[in-house]
Amino acid sequence: SEADLVIGSGSAQATLKLIHPGTLTVCSEASYPPFENTVDGKMVGFDIDIAQGVADQIGKGTTVTSVATEFNSIESGAALDTGACDLLASALSITPAREAKFDFSDPYYQADTGILVMDPSLTSAAALKGKKVACQIGTTGMTWAKDQGLDVVEFANLGMQVQSMKQGDVQAVINDSEVLTPFVGQDSMRIGFTVTGDKFGLGIAKGNDALREVANQAIAQMRADGRYDQLIKKWFVDASASPTAGDTAENGSAAPVSSPSN
Repeated sequence: SEADLVIGSGSAQATLKLIHPGTLTVCSEASYPPFENTVDGKMVGFDIDIAQGVADQIGKGTTVTSVATEFNSIESGAALDTGACDLLASALSITPAREAKFDFSDPYYQADTGILVMDPSLTSAAALKGKKVACQIGTTGMTWAKDQGLDVVEFANLGMQVQSMKQGDVQAVINDSEVLTPFVGQDSMRIGFTVTGDKFGLGIAKGNDALREVANQAIAQMRADGRYDQLIKKWFVDASASPTAGDTAENGSAAPVSSPSN
């Protein structure tokens, strides 16, 4: 049953709706390190820690339950519409099309879309003309590739994208630079170039204004008290592990050899 929590006081009061009492239920894709990944049966990552910050802002003792969800269900808003979760936390770029389906928190991360290649001559969109490019379904990277008129091959997750290039079926992989970087150096892979950066936000069902307010408060507080910088260091600076062939997560995608937590 849905649990209601009153946020604020007086005329500023708003009812925060949670699917389960005392629990912030979060939908994330399970194979997108360092933002989210499944390790020893548990979802961990930068986005999961951000979600925990929101749970802490809701109230002491509020826990986070992560639900592994296909990205297509996340970015379409279906995961919220069906009541699978309270919050979408999955390296989710803020776009007008998505804002029409659900609300976003304030941005909490800025990312570049990168193009991972094995051919060093592929350094521009023009150079990719006539080549097959691997894109993850529902991502802004796929939208960009289609806008460029590229020959897009769609995949459900990052691991499948990279494996396809290793097999020679595609000539480039398009996704967020942060998740591609650990593959650089393997089998001559490199980032050929990057394109305009996206801003990530937490997805919240329309009408749940109290949760959006708390999420924004949490993001601001984490930036102010240093927790945000600590998470950046934990997941993007100290995370020295890199995916290698043969080491896979539970869902078959590439996983770190030795994870910092992720």
